[in-house]
Amino acid sequence: MKRVKLRVCLTIVVSMSLLLWGTHAFAQKSIILGAPLSVAYVYGWDAERGIKLAVDEINAAGGVNVNGKKMPFEVEVIDTRDLEPGVPVSEALMAVERLILNKKADFIVGGPNRSEAALAAMSLLSKYKKISIVTSGVLTPAYHKTIAKKYDKFKYCFRIHGEAVNLIGEMIENFADLKAKYGLTKVFIMAQDVSHARGAAKVMGKVAGKKGFEVTGTEIFPTGTTDFSMALLKVKSTGSQIINIWMDMPESAILLKQWYDLKIPALPFGSTLAAAEQPGFWKATNGKGEYTLCNVVNAGNAPSDATPWTMKFYNAYAKKWGVEPEGLGSSSSYMAVYVLKDAIEKAGTLDSDKVVTALEATDVMGVYGRLRFDPKSHQVIVAKDPKDGAVGSILQWQDGKRIVVYPKSIAKGEILLPPWMVKN
Repeated sequence: MKRVKLRVCLTIVVSMSLLLWGTHAFAQKSIILGAPLSVAYVYGWDAERGIKLAVDEINAAGGVNVNGKKMPFEVEVIDTRDLEPGVPVSEALMAVERLILNKKADFIVGGPNRSEAALAAMSLLSKYKKISIVTSGVLTPAYHKTIAKKYDKFKYCFRIHGEAVNLIGEMIENFADLKAKYGLTKVFIMAQDVSHARGAAKVMGKVAGKKGFEVTGTEIFPTGTTDFSMALLKVKSTGSQIINIWMDMPESAILLKQWYDLKIPALPFGSTLAAAEQPGFWKATNGKGEYTLCNVVNAGNAPSDATPWTMKFYNAYAKKWGVEPEGLGSSSSYMAVYVLKDAIEKAGTLDSDKVVTALEATDVMGVYGRLRFDPKSHQVIVAKDPKDGAVGSILQWQDGKRIVVYPKSIAKGEILLPPWMVKN
């Protein structure tokens, strides 16, 4: 009799445990956003801050309406270290997989930041059918081309900011203006030894040549380089007038200080130029970064009036984090969360395939303009006017401030030359 009672008790205990486990497993309380980011670098920490700002705002307003049920977002960040010199791509892949398997991420936002790591992660995302919205770094055109080529496999991958080919087009347009206004025709290219930068430097050389510019040289620098003086002297000896820079490493600040100290008569015009994107650049260089230009990819990462939401975001970011938006990943990471919320609510579910369909139908006005995705490549549609698409921002440091000089639809000033380049 005692054995029977013991068996009954054990059965009840096991049944209750299974019931409780099942209730916990299926009664999901929050939507988990996994953020694989290289957090020691600006393109990692600015993305984390943008994501968390949006999450805080959305949760404060009641969360996400999933088929009539309000659910908050929850953020899980893992350091991929993929922007650090010598760190293998495999480490970023392990970080993404930990987010999916250990942290139970419903969606991936942010990174990985390095193009090579993001490309490698695509198969992993496909394997687990996890939607990913790239928001910071990852400028290689191979990303959206891969999605378009193998849509059925990689349809879970999206990118909500511009990419290298678009950035080259913006740069060339500005080069043409500098040629017309100041007679600048000779371009020297400097690039970091990473995928997107090497590729962009090669394409820029070809495009600039076709547009009537003389490319006087190209130098590729390993990540972590701390002395650029020899290359700068080549710039001077070749009579170059524009230095086109593609670098996301913080050491690019050294390049710009050396440029100033040597009074190189060539305008530093970066596309990805992480050091110069940050609000603290002026203080860090003791003002020697003046006249430097850089492309922060999306409006909102520098002050402008692109949309009614631009400065609202800009000021909210500054208030929360004690610093103005810092780099190309700030506004795009923020908007990715809002775009995802919109898609989930339209789909009425967290089911990946249904949310993919909803994301493909995205059409919202955000911080940097009208946001829509190409339905086959999942690349955000860019434009020069925020009414038509996602607009970028090229800024120049002038008297301690980041002044947006492009596109003209949102510009706050014009490009200036350093005094040692101005002909009397």
